[in-house]
This record gives sequence, structure tokens and C-alpha cells, in this order.
Amino acid sequence: MAWVNLSIFTNNELADQLSDQLLELGAVSTSIQDKNLNQNNEEMIFGEPHNGPQEFWQHNQIDALFDSSVDLQSLLKSLEKNTGVVFDYLISDVKDEDWVKKSQEQFSPIRIEKNFWIVPSWHEVINENAINLVLDPGLAFGTGSHPTTHLCLKWLIKNVSQNSSVLDYGCGSGVLSIAAKKLNAKDVYAVDIDEQALQASQDNAKSNRVNIKISHVSIPIKIQADLVVANILSSALSVLAPALANYCKARGKIALSGILEAQENEIKAIYQQWFDFEESFYKDGWVCINGIKVK
Repeated sequence: MAWVNLSIFTNNELADQLSDQLLELGAVSTSIQDKNLNQNNEEMIFGEPHNGPQEFWQHNQIDALFDSSVDLQSLLKSLEKNTGVVFDYLISDVKDEDWVKKSQEQFSPIRIEKNFWIVPSWHEVINENAINLVLDPGLAFGTGSHPTTHLCLKWLIKNVSQNSSVLDYGCGSGVLSIAAKKLNAKDVYAVDIDEQALQASQDNAKSNRVNIKISHVSIPIKIQADLVVANILSSALSVLAPALANYCKARGKIALSGILEAQENEIKAIYQQWFDFEESFYKDGWVCINGIKVK
């Protein structure tokens, strides 16, 4: 089947409305992005936690995918009639490809340490003697490619021992929980607020043939773990500090990520009443802070 892409350029006030209308007019999919993406005047709107509630960029590009049989000129006239606006736009052909294969090509095995790899299920294992965690991209956060996940994995590799109990708070795909179990942790607990994350963790644990205890955050956590790891938004880490500290045993350790380097001191200031900090890990502007519980 042949496809065409319609790109419409508009302001932030019309972006959401136009996206909905394009779907109603037969678009297979739509997406909204900054018109100036990857240029010097690219606009940042998701720099939590301080940028406020702005939802769209000032100058937006809406991309809509259509079957090539659709009369896009008539469709544009209909849009302009409905909105009273004449749009700048571009129409381009989309090459028919094996989209599954193309998507898979974006994800290759990731080496965290010499003997620890994250491997998509469609790739061959590179080192049979290493710890190989099988993980495919999905709806839940955590493929190992993001710097914060990478940093937390390095911390786990350094700190998990055979008798460790581990709590993964905000488990996402379950990558950290599964890694802890593959590193021979005794008991691993994974919690999240998102039902899709819990299902992803369950599925990924099964694929890796490990047993982790998975539950929703609404269910009381009645354990204190040797190791607590939380790779979530810094704003959530701020609010959850007393709870996360309580889930950690005396002289236990904690690792916190999802933190930009500029936010490091702010988060440390909140947690320092419970923890003495060790050397932080850094990667691509992100940081994993970690410490030992002393109070």
C-alpha cells in the first residue's frame, strides 16, 4: 500500500484541534512536534519541574499519514473552512517498508558493563558467558538505552550481593528488578503506579525466567530492603523522600535517578537527613545519586 504524509504548520492554539480533525478525516496516525526541532531555535517545553503547564510549542508541525488515494487538496480546503485559517503545508510520499524490521533496527544489544548486556529478543546474544537480560521496547519506560537506566544498572552491578533484598520503586519495564535478580539478589520487589508498567514487568520477568514480587503502589509495602532504587521524575523523588527512606534498612543503600545534573544538589538536600552520600554517577547530563542510610 502507498502512503503520503501531510505536514501542516500551525500555532499552539490550533495544534490539538487540527490533530483531532485530521484523524476524523481519515488520517491513519498523527503526531505533533516543534517546527524548529533540532535547530538553534528549538523550543523546550518539557523541562520539568519548573517550566509550568505549557502543552505545545509556539510553532508546531503536525504530521498526518494518509493512504495515497485520499484527496488531500479537498481535505485541506475542508480544514481551512472549519478553522478559518489558510495553512502552510507540505505533502511527501512515504516509502513502503517493513516497518517492524525498521523499528527493530533502532535497538541493538547494550553493554552496561563487560559482563552485563541488555539484548532485544530478535538479536543474537553477543557473549554467552555474560549476564544477558532480554528486553524489547514496549509501552513502559526502560530499555536500558536511557542514561538514567544505564546509571542505575551500573549501581546495581556494583552493590547487589547474593543475600540482598532490593526494592525497585517505579519499576517501568522491570529492567532494574530483573537485573537485580540476575545479579543474584535474594528477594526483589517491584512497584509502580501504572498498570501497563506492572504488566510489562510481569511479562519481562517471565521472558527472563526470574521471579520478582510485583505490586501496585496502592498496596502497602511492608518490607525494608537492603537496596532501594528509584528511577523516576525528580519532582516525584522530592515528594516521596520520607517513604523511600523508610523502605530502606538501617545501613542499607539507596540510588536515585531521573535527575538532571542541575538538580543534584536540590535532591541531595532533601535526602541528606537520612543518608550519607557516596560518589554520584554521571552520564549525558543525568546523574544517579546514591548513599547509605544513617538515620
